[in-house]
Amino acid sequence: MKPRIAPGRLRELGPVNWVVWQALSRAAGTNDAHLFSTLGRTGGLFRGWLHFSGRLMPGGSLPRYESELVILRVAHLRQCEYEMDHHIRLGRRAGVTAEILDRLREGGPTAAGWTDRERALLTAVDQLVTTRDLDDDTWQRLAAHYDERRLIEIVLLINQYEGLASTITALRIQTDH
Repeated sequence: MKPRIAPGRLRELGPVNWVVWQALSRAAGTNDAHLFSTLGRTGGLFRGWLHFSGRLMPGGSLPRYESELVILRVAHLRQCEYEMDHHIRLGRRAGVTAEILDRLREGGPTAAGWTDRERALLTAVDQLVTTRDLDDDTWQRLAAHYDERRLIEIVLLINQYEGLASTITALRIQTDH
């Protein structure tokens, strides 16, 4: 599928976003992180979004492993290949093994092998992505493992990556080479 908006270059990104795109592409292990060269076309909005997104991950208070579980489950549920590819690499660094990735894809929160904390987290992901809400039982199970700050952060993280999956899908952003 062809991208609806071509990734920008210096002229479309401007010098600041061009430098940001170059740095983020290198960090992602690619010459062109299409997500950033596309979203970078929005000028200052891109930098604001990047700051917010970065405060959730990697700068959030959740353990990186748990953040990656959330993001990978959202990517799977939304069938967002770009998000999945990118976070499989990041997830590996955070301890998401091939076996854990298979569990995320095959059974999600109902698969055998999750801790109670992981199961509560993944149940919240599935419920929020599919219903746009969390029922009281799911909330209570999640609250048994996280303080209020982290509960808010979990909801923001799920919605950030669900929204990002929507953006990637709607703009038809191509996976990086």
